[in-house]
Amino acid sequence: MFLAAFGLIALAAQDLFAQDAAADLLAGQSDVPVYQQLKAKFIEGGAGFMGAVLLCLIFGLALSIERIIYLNLATTNNAKLLAKVEEALQNGGVEAAKEVCRNTRGPVASIFYQGLSRAEEGVDVVEKAVVSYGGVQMSQLESGLSWIQLFITTAPSLGFLGTVLGMIAAFDAIEVAGDISPNIVAGGMKVALITTVGGLIVAIILQFFYNYIVSKIDSIVLSMEDASISLVDLVVKYVKK
Repeated sequence: MFLAAFGLIALAAQDLFAQDAAADLLAGQSDVPVYQQLKAKFIEGGAGFMGAVLLCLIFGLALSIERIIYLNLATTNNAKLLAKVEEALQNGGVEAAKEVCRNTRGPVASIFYQGLSRAEEGVDVVEKAVVSYGGVQMSQLESGLSWIQLFITTAPSLGFLGTVLGMIAAFDAIEVAGDISPNIVAGGMKVALITTVGGLIVAIILQFFYNYIVSKIDSIVLSMEDASISLVDLVVKYVKK
């Protein structure tokens, strides 16, 4: 109910501003800057719904950029880390290897630290610790994805809602005029199409970021699993030694 009322108010408000913006573009020259054209279309689509769609884009991009930065920082050279841990185990024992992990950034180093902390309890305990803490690290990597997915689905939904309200406004105008005039129908249809296009564009942009983040997480998880197996092998060799 609130969204419907809000949308009707937005549609009424945009009638006051859209006509001037559209007139400027139609009467204006062909060299109108792109940002002014986008601004006019934004106003024509209804400040309420287009503003909500824009917020979905802003928040979605903010979360996506934060995840990308976090994942890039979480990416480490596992081969180099394994070499340092193996060297530390041979020269200084478990404590030296733990110190190497403590001074290394990333989820793989954290998993190694948890596994090495239980090296004295046996290989089975180390393996269970690595698997358990690996699940914790995976959850941290996937943090925020549900919110990005929410904005991906919300943006086109808001656009479709604006479409429905635009169609309602067009039929209301036809009812008041008592005649099916192309100008009357075109106004409502234009608002409907602009809101739909805006929501779909936002969803497409965020979907690209979402897919990149998911692929990045899959790559890190795969490297975590490979490194964890190598760590267990190192612990087995150390225990036998």
